[in-house]
Amino acid sequence: MKEIILEAKVEKLDDLLSFIDKELEEAGCGMKAQMKINLAVEEVFVNIAHYAYGSGDGEAQIRIETDGDTSRAEITFMDVGTPYNPLEKEDPDVTLPAEERPIGGLGIFLVKKSMDEVTYRYEDGKNILGMVASW
Repeated sequence: MKEIILEAKVEKLDDLLSFIDKELEEAGCGMKAQMKINLAVEEVFVNIAHYAYGSGDGEAQIRIETDGDTSRAEITFMDVGTPYNPLEKEDPDVTLPAEERPIGGLGIFLVKKSMDEVTYRYEDGKNILGMVASW
């Protein structure tokens, strides 16, 4: 398992993606799966950066555990921001034209659809969102 702690700021996204890419490449993850995982990582991290700490500053702790033998990665995001379970948000009606859909919710919907598993829990004052991807 590897871990990185970053300021919860959008400007740190490239640092996070470099960290994730390095671990995925070492585990033998192909480019197509890597792009799918990166999209999910970006969505979760940007949400933490925009919403977890309101107008204040905070950090995001991200862990990745890869297993090249099973072609699997487990990525966990942790923050001590405002408790929020994004999985409770109702999935958007993607059959509606974009201009008729309410704003918000599409990103986490895409995360749930693209990952094998997405979980959330609030424990010891931390939001903990986990996702599993296989390739």
